[in-house]
Amino acid sequence: MRKNRAPKRPVTPDAKYNSELLSRLINMVMQDGKKSTAQAVVYKALATVTSKIKDSDAIEVFFGAVENIKPQVMVKSRRVGGANYQVPVEVAPDRQVSLAMRWMITFAQNKKGKPMDQALASEIIDAFNNTGSAVKKKDEVHRMAAANKAFAHYRW
Repeated sequence: MRKNRAPKRPVTPDAKYNSELLSRLINMVMQDGKKSTAQAVVYKALATVTSKIKDSDAIEVFFGAVENIKPQVMVKSRRVGGANYQVPVEVAPDRQVSLAMRWMITFAQNKKGKPMDQALASEIIDAFNNTGSAVKKKDEVHRMAAANKAFAHYRW
């Protein structure tokens, strides 16, 4: 590393639920700087979650979904003596949340023929119930890390 790391910029909480995590989701859903559109999509998805899952708060369901998707360990490529090894490393808490939300959004976008708000709502509900593509992705990442435990001594 040549220079200092860039300082973490504070995230302003969203207007409706006063949640920094939800604000990060809105920023990740946003495309071409259209924040109001992204807010509409996310809030509509949360409204759908509320209507589908009775007697539960949509924001709590969202937090639970993110918690179920967060990866604890992942593999990183490390070159040692001309060979590439997949070395398991622990994931920093901030990166865990970023990966979880990225996977959630990606799998929602891949659901063709569905509006984004409905796709995102179904992905949040699936993740909350420990099913769905994003949870499968987390399990896959954990399996890869477990399979490459033998190379853990190459950690840097």
